[in-house]
Amino acid sequence: MTEREEQDCADFPGGKAANAASLSGKPLGIYIHIPFCARKCAYCDFLSAPATEETMRLYADSLKREMREAAEILRQEYVVSTVFFGGGTPSILPESVLSGILEELFCLMPVKTDAEITVECNPGTLTETKLKAYRASGVNRLSIGLQSADNRELQLLGRIHTFEEFAENYELARETGFQNLNVDLMSALPGQTREGWMETLYKVTELEPEHISAYSLIIEEGTPFYEKYKEGGPGYAALPDEDTDRLMYEDTKKILEARGYQRYEISNYARPGFACRHNLSYWERTAYKGFGLGAASLLGNRRYRNGDSLSEYLAGNFSYDSVTVLSRKEELEETMFLGLRKMEGVSLTEQMEQLYGELIVKLCRQGVLERQNSRIFLTDRGIDVSNRVLSEFLLDEEI
Repeated sequence: MTEREEQDCADFPGGKAANAASLSGKPLGIYIHIPFCARKCAYCDFLSAPATEETMRLYADSLKREMREAAEILRQEYVVSTVFFGGGTPSILPESVLSGILEELFCLMPVKTDAEITVECNPGTLTETKLKAYRASGVNRLSIGLQSADNRELQLLGRIHTFEEFAENYELARETGFQNLNVDLMSALPGQTREGWMETLYKVTELEPEHISAYSLIIEEGTPFYEKYKEGGPGYAALPDEDTDRLMYEDTKKILEARGYQRYEISNYARPGFACRHNLSYWERTAYKGFGLGAASLLGNRRYRNGDSLSEYLAGNFSYDSVTVLSRKEELEETMFLGLRKMEGVSLTEQMEQLYGELIVKLCRQGVLERQNSRIFLTDRGIDVSNRVLSEFLLDEEI
């Protein structure tokens, strides 16, 4: 940052001087979408694509303009508690570009000194220079997309790295001082066996990351995987069957808990004190503001979604594709089916008791829900059929 930029930053009402743990204001999560990647993975339906460095820099300039437009109102009510760079592959950006975006945010908004600041990374895009720049900019958490420890499976997924390259990047992150690392894993891959999935879990836990996200592959329409593996297609039988998928799911819980990871959400495990605070804000419906293409926001009782046209965004058009004003009914429904994803469940209010009392009794009798005093949560059996259970909390009428 130049001397002039430092002075400009100090002149903002948010400003660096305001970044203190004692700041008052409602907590706000910031999501920054980076829609660029080295190569589109065969299973990916996210808003992302390869791009030139010039396009990335222009996009970063637009991000900063979008943040400036929003900050004047946001900083009157909120203090930033988490920041999450997602994608795409945020780590594909030149380090000065990502650092510049984060510096701009610090200038514009009050940020807690203990804020959790995460960057999603893919092996093959990290360097020592980048990692040191992240640390210097305030990044304190990395989420590394491994997916599998089997190089054959990685190639099938269209990943740009090997397990060995992941391990090198992981150790480099440790050497540069990162003490909060997540590893993303994916099960039920084409051709994957139960034993192969367990081997991935063993290899990753030997590295002792603080957090592990473990998801089953979902074949999304519009992806190369959908055309190849859609139900009834010629490659469909290559996917693990439902029973094997279920066993993989059970193995995940058993192996990770045996190695000190607490499951705190259906697909997320962490060592004590390392649950992802940003993701918790989604499940707890804490306010969050998304910047960038297709980014979503929740502020008060309104959900917003940004447009997904890159040309429009680079031209400075930051209008929303959609704005949804949630009714009280919809807010309660979201509280239930998002909150019940957490292992600690939901603490019932008097209104929830009145609306869902009979349903809760029924689901407890079915063994898919458990109640302890005023708190309800899914049982292991309930997690297995969570989509069905959570849909039960949709209300028939407005309240």
